[in-house]
Amino acid sequence: MTNLELSPRLHLIADWVPQGARLVDVGTDHAYLPVWLLVHGKIDRAIASDLRKGPLERARQTGRIHGVEEKISFRLCGGLDATKVHEVDTVAIAGMGGETIAQILQAAPWTKEPQMRLLLQPMSRSETLRQYLADNGYCITREQLVADRGVVYPVLEVMAGEMKLTLGQVYCGYLLQKDPLAERYIIEKILQLQQIIAQRKGRAPQQAVDALRDVVASLLELREEWRHGNTT
Repeated sequence: MTNLELSPRLHLIADWVPQGARLVDVGTDHAYLPVWLLVHGKIDRAIASDLRKGPLERARQTGRIHGVEEKISFRLCGGLDATKVHEVDTVAIAGMGGETIAQILQAAPWTKEPQMRLLLQPMSRSETLRQYLADNGYCITREQLVADRGVVYPVLEVMAGEMKLTLGQVYCGYLLQKDPLAERYIIEKILQLQQIIAQRKGRAPQQAVDALRDVVASLLELREEWRHGNTT
């Protein structure tokens, strides 16, 4: 058996998986997350699902190499289509866009059952995901930023509940007041939006440009709040 190393993104998710969790890893690809958790004795069984046959076969191979193939149920399906509410209490969805993650949750309303813990790692459009969660009966209970290959990504722990987000929190995260990567994340988002504003100025409707400027103003306020809370 060879050593299995997780990327920083997956390692943070693995840290947040409770001991003995009943896990489904959506879009598992190589199944690195469930295999690592099984090898380290953090979970006893897992479901690994993927939309394509190729990634699912790679997942089987990873399980086989590390001696845990028989502990994983491999399922060819989209999202959570082949997972039942009684089978799991922890749902991991990593490496997808925020819109795609939101669509997966929308198609599986049982993810709002009170015992369900969602560990979500959007690669893009995290603001779309946060807004969806706030509008549809979910609550972010923990959020942390992680640097992976030079890019900062958010990881969210989500459960059923209610929350209200400011515009800045929608775009740049919730509960990140003490996160050491938060200022970098906010500045990068501001620069991206300013570039979009410059590109759209004179081409897009003024209302749309003004909406983006409102987001930038909210992010500047969020940055000042972070600086105030982290200045010694």
